[in-house]
Amino acid sequence: MPDPPRPTGTTHPTGTPKTTGTLKTTGTPKTVGTTRLPRPALLAVGGYAATRLTGLAVLALAAAVSGEDWLHRLRGRWDSVWYVRVAENGYGYEATLPTGAVHSDLAFFPLLPALERGLSAVLPLDAATAGLLVSWTASLAAAWGLYRCGAHIAGQRTGVLLAVLWGVYPTAFVQSMAYTESLFTALAAWSLYAVLRARWILAGLLCAVAGLTRPTAVALIAALGVTALAALVRDRRLPPRTAAGVLIAPLGWLGHVTYVGVREDSPTAYFAVQAAWGNSIDGGLALARFIAGLPWPAALGLTAALVLLGGLVALCVRQRQPLPLLVYTVGVVVVSLIGAAYFGSRPRLMMPAFGLLLPPAAALARLRPRTAVPVLAALALASAAYGAFTLLGSGPP
Repeated sequence: MPDPPRPTGTTHPTGTPKTTGTLKTTGTPKTVGTTRLPRPALLAVGGYAATRLTGLAVLALAAAVSGEDWLHRLRGRWDSVWYVRVAENGYGYEATLPTGAVHSDLAFFPLLPALERGLSAVLPLDAATAGLLVSWTASLAAAWGLYRCGAHIAGQRTGVLLAVLWGVYPTAFVQSMAYTESLFTALAAWSLYAVLRARWILAGLLCAVAGLTRPTAVALIAALGVTALAALVRDRRLPPRTAAGVLIAPLGWLGHVTYVGVREDSPTAYFAVQAAWGNSIDGGLALARFIAGLPWPAALGLTAALVLLGGLVALCVRQRQPLPLLVYTVGVVVVSLIGAAYFGSRPRLMMPAFGLLLPPAAALARLRPRTAVPVLAALALASAAYGAFTLLGSGPP
């Protein structure tokens, strides 16, 4: 891969004019080769929506052939059931497995069930359908936020392609479920965009709300903190608004952890709840044991996939992505790999790390539209087929 262009001047996240590693792929902000982008933000969201509608259409067709209820697969199974139960009854439910393990609903963060409860109270919807409405709306907001981040870093065409590529991610079907991935990614993308625009208080508020959504918010909190620390070391000062944003950022995540601790009368109760679900942090030992226990062809293939993941992270560094996005992306990947969770959930857990898609988006941006569009169409169909196969089979872990 050729070396990226030299950095161009932009506004540093702390507000001081600095040079950051921006990878411009277009000659002017509003052109793609010789083709003018028709409202690029709309193109990004519309292109993303087309990929997800393709996924839903393939799922509905496959479900009709197999006699399944496709809508139920999106709103009424797996984690969706736990969120609906919290929305309808509040916290306090526990399930005891045949192994004796106890799964508590305190493992699930409160924002999605709160939105489900609120929407079902004001609209003629049940909580499960309200969860779908939240997820579908949030996925469009996420695509818009990804476009904004990508366009700010590498130009409008790359921003559009970044949003569309997120829609063809292998586990993108989860974005259409009553899960938290879409909601969290939307909040994370707009929080990072706020940092890139030096709007630190807004970034902190969005990060705090993201902290009420998923435990992965620790990566976003770290991104804001490390970026502010780097600015402090460089400038020997920290603007009050930057400091305020950093202090606000962890409040949501800490709020849920504190709530669980008070409810269970133990400061480490939240971590005990997660450990009971098999989500303790073991530094990657569970992943290593899983790979070691596979037949050698599968182990070799999985190892190759992890090497590819490492290569993508290296490309993110080589692309000179802005520090907050890079820290966030690496943080999400690390959190997804060092836990003891079931391996099949890890691709889903890494899906909010949209910075991984920025190098391929930049590469696609160099192609002519007549080449890039068929590539994206093929990826959308492959993602849709995989989503239908998974949802109508064992389903997401």
